Amino acid sequence: MTFHKGKVFEFLIAETESGERLDLFLSKQDISLTRSQVKMVTDEGKVWVNNLREKPGYRLRTGDAVSIEKEAPRAYSLAPEEVPLNVVFEGRSIIVVDKPPGMVVHPASGNYSGTLVNALLFHCTDLSGIGGVLRPGIVHRLDKDTSGLIVAAKSDAAHGNLATQFKNHMVKKVYKALVHGEVRKKGVVDLSIGRHPVDGKKMSTKSRRGKVALTRWEVVEGYGPVTLLDVEIETGRTHQIRVHLNAVGCPVVGDALYGNSKKRTRDLKDNVLRDILRPVERQALHASMIGFHHPDTGNYIEFSSPLPADIATVCEKLREYTFRGV
Repeated sequence: MTFHKGKVFEFLIAETESGERLDLFLSKQDISLTRSQVKMVTDEGKVWVNNLREKPGYRLRTGDAVSIEKEAPRAYSLAPEEVPLNVVFEGRSIIVVDKPPGMVVHPASGNYSGTLVNALLFHCTDLSGIGGVLRPGIVHRLDKDTSGLIVAAKSDAAHGNLATQFKNHMVKKVYKALVHGEVRKKGVVDLSIGRHPVDGKKMSTKSRRGKVALTRWEVVEGYGPVTLLDVEIETGRTHQIRVHLNAVGCPVVGDALYGNSKKRTRDLKDNVLRDILRPVERQALHASMIGFHHPDTGNYIEFSSPLPADIATVCEKLREYTFRGV
């Protein structure tokens, strides 16, 4: 049985709940708090059993009266900004956005304005709070110059649910990547990824402390020495696709950090092909599909996004180049 009095939630323990840990019981209730957050609130003295403060590990008994005080979400310190957003889907608990290239997802050093978080703070007027703060819950990221689909949570419960799906590799993520090289039909890259042993800005497959990373790719279209791929990642390591494709000799076109793309473009013997690729000013990588289970219903849903204009234009020119046999 549950009662709600303003900021205080009250529960009367049933026989079937007897013996359960206090923190585990509360994390299962509809109060949008994770187990770690329940522990924090308990440590602050805001959880009572029979009007007495108890520790998170207290074992509940039939008839216990449990109360927990939950503070109202605090305002986020970042300012909402009216930044244009391409919203693909929005519901009570989640929002899916098609991020343009050049937009940083989360504020960091040198990028405190114009980020996706700033834009979501302005757009979403119904945030219920993540971790006690009125902010969107970012559960995965895209590099600044990678475009495409990204999902964010609007509530604690949705944030926890999506985070679990990502952690357990239950989210399907497919990217379009335009790469250097004439690539065979399909393949798999199974190489661990960790921090580069020399360059701290880069990731590497040769790190001594690398984490498991798995990338699958399949050819969409071939343009001679350049290929368009569908790339699916089963893990979400930093720069995973860029690092893996570079490691097998087909770096992403326009990638300034991995594979020395500009030099590879300059070294092309075909002047027409070189002129087609030269205008590419960012890594030609686009998050084209994302699929996951909706946090509210449990139903599996998918969203897709077409190639953005810059990559689509290059692909069209490459298609014409290949068809004409220039």
